[in-house]
Amino acid sequence: MVHETTMLPAFQLNLNMISGRLLLLISVIGFLISPVVFGQTVEITGQIIAKGDVENIHVINRTSNHFTTTNAKGYFRITATYKDTLQFTSVRYKTTTRVVSYSIIQDRNITVYLEENVNVLDEVIVGKVLTGKLDSDIENTDAERPIDFYDLGLPGYKGPLPTQSERRLAEATKVQPGLIPILPLINAISGRTKTLKEHVRLERLAALLQSIKDRLSNDFFETYPIAEDHRQEFLYFCSEDADFDRRCYNRSDIEVFEFLAEKYEDYQLNLQSSRD
Repeated sequence: MVHETTMLPAFQLNLNMISGRLLLLISVIGFLISPVVFGQTVEITGQIIAKGDVENIHVINRTSNHFTTTNAKGYFRITATYKDTLQFTSVRYKTTTRVVSYSIIQDRNITVYLEENVNVLDEVIVGKVLTGKLDSDIENTDAERPIDFYDLGLPGYKGPLPTQSERRLAEATKVQPGLIPILPLINAISGRTKTLKEHVRLERLAALLQSIKDRLSNDFFETYPIAEDHRQEFLYFCSEDADFDRRCYNRSDIEVFEFLAEKYEDYQLNLQSSRD
């Protein structure tokens, strides 16, 4: 009995030494492997899931400045490193950002769900067919045209009519003289004002992009050739630049053309990188 009692602590000591060495070995291996895993660049396969069309959604690696687009089923491939920032943008959907995690690097796969940008239109009841031309529509309606400043020979606003989002934003922020601005405060706190401002910004960018396409696309693509099925993608690529509004809004065609030429070089580099 005395012999067994003296051998048990020795056995436990040896077991503890083996366990300690095993843990140390695992720690060293993990220390050596971690930089390799976290620092390596891998090709990630992903899929966009949304309620509507998922083709030609822009997938941009903001860290490496590489980008690609999704196919008709929402699939894409892009290279990334641990903690890179991936951004998913489209006119139809809300912009979404994902940071590449360790599990994404391990699986080399990512699934992204996009929310649709919903613009709710006011209900309009039309009794007769309207063409959009003011003079002919006035003649085609039973309503009497109200007297305006043209009839009275008075000066008035002759600029473009505000869009629906601009009208809603004006109503949401309108302050009545002499009254406490309760409604504007509620809209600001609830986030409605911020949402309306974002709608106005998106409408403005979309209108600017369409204007550039109508005015300059033919001449530009003759000078800087791009495959026809990539032209719309290139224009969206330009519109996503942080300086797009500043460089193109209320600018001359020459200035806009210069901006497009600069983005053309970036687009070709990204396109070549995505192919490689």
